[in-house]
Amino acid sequence: MTAWLDVVGIGADGFAPLNAAAKEALERAEIIVGGERHHQMTAHLQAERIAWPSPFDMMIETLKAARGKRISMLVTGDPLWYSVGARLLKEIPADQIRFHPQLSAFQWASCRMGWSLADVETLTVHGRKKEQILPFFAPGQRLLILTQNAQTPIEVADMLTERGFGPSRLTVLGHLGGPEESRREGTAAAWSAAPPQGLPDFHLLALEIEAREGAQHLPRIGLPDDVFHHDGKITKRELRVLAVAALAPRRGETLWDIGCGCGSVAIEWMRADRDMVAYGVEPREGRRAMAARNAVELGAPRLELRDGAAPDALTGLPAPDAVFIGGGLSRETVAAAMSALKPFGRLVAHAVTLESEAMLAALQKEHGGALGRISVSRAEPVGPYRGWRSAMPVTQWVWSR
Repeated sequence: MTAWLDVVGIGADGFAPLNAAAKEALERAEIIVGGERHHQMTAHLQAERIAWPSPFDMMIETLKAARGKRISMLVTGDPLWYSVGARLLKEIPADQIRFHPQLSAFQWASCRMGWSLADVETLTVHGRKKEQILPFFAPGQRLLILTQNAQTPIEVADMLTERGFGPSRLTVLGHLGGPEESRREGTAAAWSAAPPQGLPDFHLLALEIEAREGAQHLPRIGLPDDVFHHDGKITKRELRVLAVAALAPRRGETLWDIGCGCGSVAIEWMRADRDMVAYGVEPREGRRAMAARNAVELGAPRLELRDGAAPDALTGLPAPDAVFIGGGLSRETVAAAMSALKPFGRLVAHAVTLESEAMLAALQKEHGGALGRISVSRAEPVGPYRGWRSAMPVTQWVWSR
C-alpha cells in the first residue's frame, strides 16, 4: 500500500531544521493540516490550508475524503509521543502514513534540565484530566509533563501543596528550541500562595518532587482504607491487594468492577499502571457519588461509572480483560462476565455470606479455577491492652479464560 499521508513533526525552531524528506513532503503537499502556529511557521509554502477541527474525529473524515491528493499534517515534535499519531493509526493503516519525527518536548526538556530521559516519568495533561498524574507524586521522583496552558503549573502547584509536597520544584520551559525559549522556576508552595504571572501557554513542566513531614505519600496499590470516602462497605486493604494481584493488571487493560461501591478496587486497578480503563457498575447513587469523588482525589479520574445492577447494566460495555465481582453476585452475572472476557481474561469474585460462598464453591466445581478463604485480623485496643479483632472471612474465586 502506498502512503498517502505525511505527518511531519515540527519544533519551535520552525521549518529550516527539518530534514530533507520532511521538507519535500511539505513542499509538494496540496493540502497542509495543522494548528495556527504550524501554519505560521510554514507560511511560505503554497498549499490549501486546513485548521485543526474540534472534535478531532472530524479530521479523520476530512483526511479520508481528501485521499488522492498530496496531504501533509503538521504536529509538534514527535507525532507518536502523546500526539495525534496514535489516534490516526486507529483509523488509517500504518503503511498508508509516513511519519517524520522531530525532537520531542521531552527530549528538549531532559537536556535543559540535565536529566536522563530514561530515568524520568513522561506524562501529559494536555486534553486530559490533571488528576491522572497524582499516582506519580512521590519523594525523589522527576516528572516531565505536557501541559494544557499557562494555568496548568499553578493547578499542579496547588495539587502538590495540598498533599504535602509544597517544597517540590517546578520549572516551566517555554517554546523549547525556538527563539522565544524561556525558563521560570519556583516551588509548589510559593506558586500556590502567589501564582506567577506571564507564564507561556506553550511549555513543558518539569517537576522535582519533595515532601514535607506528614505528606500524603501513597503507594500505587494497597491504599489505606481511610483515604477513601465510604459508608463502611469497602473491600478492605488486605483483601483489595489480593484481589488486584489476582486481577493481574497490565498496561492499557480494561476492568469491569461489578458492585463497585466506593470504587476502591477499580481505582487501585487504574493506579497500577498507565492508561488503565475501568467501568464501575453500581446501583446505589450515593455510592456512585463516593466512587466519583474518590476517583478524582486518588488519581483515577477516568473511572467510568454506570448506574444499574448486573447483569443488565453490563450491556454495551467494552469487552474486559478482567472482571471483579464484589457485590451483586449471581450465576447470571458470572455467566455474562465469563462470556464477555477477552482471551486470557481473569475473573475474581468475593463472597462473605454462606449463600454466596456456596455459589462460588459450586462455580469452582463446574468451571475450575482457584478457590480460597481469606481471614484478616487487625490489632485493636482492648481496654488498656491490645487484641486481635477479626473481620468476616472472605471466599475468593479466581478463574481465567
